[in-house]
Order: sequence, then structure tokens, then C-alpha cells
Amino acid sequence: MARIAGIDLPKNKRGEIGLTYIFGIGRSTAQKILRNAGINFDKKVNEWTDDEQNAIRNFINSNFKVEGALRSEVQLNIKRLVDIGSFRGTRHRNGLPVRGQRTKTNARTRKGKRKTIANKKMAVK
Repeated sequence: MARIAGIDLPKNKRGEIGLTYIFGIGRSTAQKILRNAGINFDKKVNEWTDDEQNAIRNFINSNFKVEGALRSEVQLNIKRLVDIGSFRGTRHRNGLPVRGQRTKTNARTRKGKRKTIANKKMAVK
């Protein structure tokens, strides 16, 4: 069982994919890590030796901010935007899309479940 940055990596996945389970590491970063550690991308996580795991661990610790440190940095950045009252900060505060997406339709992930509003009743003549 490979445990890197406090995350148990899945055993039967390729190393390139397994590393992406760590918050802050995507495919290209995982490839860069494995290239620097001298490990084949196709080698499965459970086939890594202890030396290879240590090489990966050391490279990640020295070059990347991952997991808890990265999450806290992102939260601090959002808090800063909210505190200074920027447009992006107000969008975060109101739970709306931040990067200019349309909200008349779509945006359900940010806005949540639809709140149906009943139509006004027609006046009887």
C-alpha cells in the first residue's frame, strides 16, 4: 500500500493515474513526478519499491504544495476576495458562478436545486 501526502493510493492503478488521487496533482504533474523519479508511467502502484515511493514522496514534498496546505491556501484566497468585496468575492458569497458563466439557464451546480415560483392567477372577467 503506497501512502503519499496522507493519501492511500489505489493499488491496481497505473502510477500516472494513482498519483492523481492526491489533491493538487493532475495527469501532467503526475507524469513530471514519475519522470523525475525515474519510474515508468505504466508501472502499477503496488509494483513500486520502497525506494521508488520515497523518491516520489521526496519530489512531491520539495516541489509541490498538495492536500491540506493547498486546500487552506485556496480557502484563504477566496476569503481575501470576499473580504475586499471584489466582484468575484461577491459571486462566491452569493453562491453563483464566478467566472462569467450564464445564469439564466444552467448554473445548477452552483445555484442548487430549482426553487419553483408559482405564476400569478389570471383575473376572471
